[in-house]
Amino acid sequence: MTDIRRKKISIFGVTGSIGKSAVDLVRTYPDKFEIYGLTAHQNCTELAQLIAEFSPKYAVISNPQSYAELSQLCHEADTNLLTGADALVELATHQVDLLIAGIVGLAGMNSVYAAIQSGQTIALANKETLVAAGHLMMAELQKSEARILPIDSEHNAIYQCLASENSSDIKTITLTASGGPFRDLRPSDLHQVTLESALAHPNWEMGPKVTIDSATMMNKGLELIEAYWLFGLKPEQIKAVIHPQSAIHGLVEFCDGSWLAHMGIADMRVPISHALGFPERLAWPTESLDLISLGQLDFKKIDTALYPCFAFAYSVIGTNPANAVILNAANEVAVDWFLAGKITFTEISRLVDRALESNINRAMLNCLDDVIALDRETRIFLSAE
Repeated sequence: MTDIRRKKISIFGVTGSIGKSAVDLVRTYPDKFEIYGLTAHQNCTELAQLIAEFSPKYAVISNPQSYAELSQLCHEADTNLLTGADALVELATHQVDLLIAGIVGLAGMNSVYAAIQSGQTIALANKETLVAAGHLMMAELQKSEARILPIDSEHNAIYQCLASENSSDIKTITLTASGGPFRDLRPSDLHQVTLESALAHPNWEMGPKVTIDSATMMNKGLELIEAYWLFGLKPEQIKAVIHPQSAIHGLVEFCDGSWLAHMGIADMRVPISHALGFPERLAWPTESLDLISLGQLDFKKIDTALYPCFAFAYSVIGTNPANAVILNAANEVAVDWFLAGKITFTEISRLVDRALESNINRAMLNCLDDVIALDRETRIFLSAE
């Protein structure tokens, strides 16, 4: 009997939602996957439990202050324990069959860049990597043998629809959005929005930052920027619509008038399993999409008066990459302030607009340090306002 080699994988951000979903799938297929590396920021308890379960060759706790605790918890483990941002970059260069990039924010940018330079196959969930540094990432991708398999559900849907298509045949791609909790409001109603109502997503439970981004539709705007870099299309070819049922995740229109749509349940394990199994599919115990219960599929144009953050994000596509860095940083600051009760909901978009209209230096971003510096400068600008 032939012994089938298990895929060797590293999971960056294993204690986050993406990482946990990936681990669930690995547990389902212990004969198909071997975990080589795991990383977390500071959740020592959970990382130690996963080290005990999977015995990876390497584990990184990126916060140096947590290293002593992790070492104590794992003193009997046969795993090389590392710490710090440089250790993340180092692990990203270790050759594996699949590197799952699940670290949130710019904290995951350097390791993704190193993985691209090393020719890795990367299951990418970190949207900030392409939003803030897409021009740098894609330039490196052209030089290496690296491959990006998107695992945001919408980008993965588009990726699957384009599997065997010629790029010249694509007319448009369309990402779908739930519309968040305020899709039935009028713009004049937004001044009544509370933190509690903004966190009450109608379709699913997510972290507070992502939930607020869904309420403002900034998340969909950032996804369009990401799609611009992933699929190499013109800004006018990239669209989004509100689709409350969240059953269709992405659509592609072709030059002959035909469309392909990707449908499925709203479960992050679906796109992650696509990346894990690629180029094959993993059969795992998931619920089926019930078309009869679904009943109908609705689509609605995005009202930019109701979702000004979406309009701001769309406006930077194809412009100076510095604009996207400023947009992303300003939004993160504004959402943090809203969650802390320092500003109102409508002030989120006003702060983003203020940053985009500012005289912050938009010199060419030639390296990742330039991106990080501009991100920091934007945050300082808003804090001084």
